[in-house]
Formats: sequence, C-alpha cells, structure tokens
Amino acid sequence: MKMIYVVDGSAEDREGIKQYLELSGYEVQSYEDLHGVQLAISRQVPDLIMMEVPLPDGDGFTFLKKLKQTYSFPVIFVTGRVAESDRILGFELGADDYVCKPFSSKELVLRVHALFRRMEVSASAFHSGSSWTLGNSVLQLDEVSHMFSVDGRQIPLTAAEWRIMSYLVSNSGILITRSQILEHCFDYSFESYDRIVDTHVKNMRAKMGPLGSQWIETVRGYGYRFAGRSTSSRGAAGAEAQE
Repeated sequence: MKMIYVVDGSAEDREGIKQYLELSGYEVQSYEDLHGVQLAISRQVPDLIMMEVPLPDGDGFTFLKKLKQTYSFPVIFVTGRVAESDRILGFELGADDYVCKPFSSKELVLRVHALFRRMEVSASAFHSGSSWTLGNSVLQLDEVSHMFSVDGRQIPLTAAEWRIMSYLVSNSGILITRSQILEHCFDYSFESYDRIVDTHVKNMRAKMGPLGSQWIETVRGYGYRFAGRSTSSRGAAGAEAQE
C-alpha cells in the first residue's frame, strides 16, 4: 500500500484530502506544518507528499527545494496559490503536479493514480544496467536500483527528471517535442508549460556535466533528442524499431 503524507495548515482541507485518498486505497498521514512532516520523513520515507504552499511554519516552495537535495519521491502541491507564476515556480523546483483549490476530489485522486502509473511505466522501461555511449563517455541508467551515472559518477535525479530522462533515452536518436514530453511525463499539453520542460532539461544537463548538452541535444524550435547509442542488444533493438 502506498504511503502518502498530506501537509496543510487547514484542518478541513487536510482531513478532506486524507479521506479522499484513504477511500481510494492509500495509507495516509496528515500534518499541519513542516516540522511535523519533517519528523515523519526521518522515521519513514513516503511514496508521495501532497502539500500546501503557505504553511504555519514555513513555505512549501522553500521546503521542496531543500527536500529535493536528499530525496527523489514525488511531491504534489494542492494549494490556493493559483497564479501561473506560482505553478511554473512549483514545477521548476521539482514538483510532479500542481493542483489548485478548489478542486474536484475525483480529479485529485485520478492525478495521484496517474502519477504512480507513470512512475511504474518508467521503472519498467529498462532492464537493470542499461548503458549508452557518446564518444568515450558512458551513461548508465538502472531503473531497478534507481541509479543514474555518467562516466561512473552517480547523479541524483528528481522523480520528474527520471521520467523525462527515461522517455528521452527510450526514444534515442528521435526528436521529441516539448509537447510530447509534457503529455507523456506530466499529462500536460499547454504551451505555457514549455518553460517547465526547458528548466528540467537545463537542470539535468547541469548535473550531467560538460557533455550534458551533447547527451541531450536541443533541436531549436522543436524540442530535444537523446544522442547516446545503446550498448545492449535489447536497447538497440528498441531504438531501431521506433525508427
């Protein structure tokens, strides 16, 4: 059973979300502030956190930024902060979804289902130890152990970055538009969210080092293309089939 932490200063909203999720089969713990959820994470790492932005003892955006330095589990904002700039900032900081209040309880649960489904699809995309080359550089992606490395250097990725990397790698050599990435990795197709994709790719490249922009090529005006070549027969066969 998936464990979800709900963080919201409003007791009514907090308990309402908790009930919706429990009725859908999830195990849920709720907290009114950041202090409470921080203690909970130290005891048990959840499968998902759903949180407000303004909280009694801090700011959800700031908390998420610090959280992503250590953990990769997904985070969904469920908040009254509805401005487009807030939504964009939430995604740029590593949020996996952003739900504005008031919301439909059915839609909220469906978004949670969709998030876990995307994670499962991503995890099954590669067999353990898939590796790719670019010149003398070697990239390894292991979904089983959730490890990603370039030239032997392990690189931490957020949940959103994992989905994007998996999608690009599984379509090696193929141009992938920003809209395709939004639809397959986030369930969004709005032009205003193109900036989210660009920000994630920029962050991924920075983590990958000097060759980041060569591993993930920019096709100006369209999107991105993963330039690595698979060293496994299975991976190569998949890429050839999609060509």
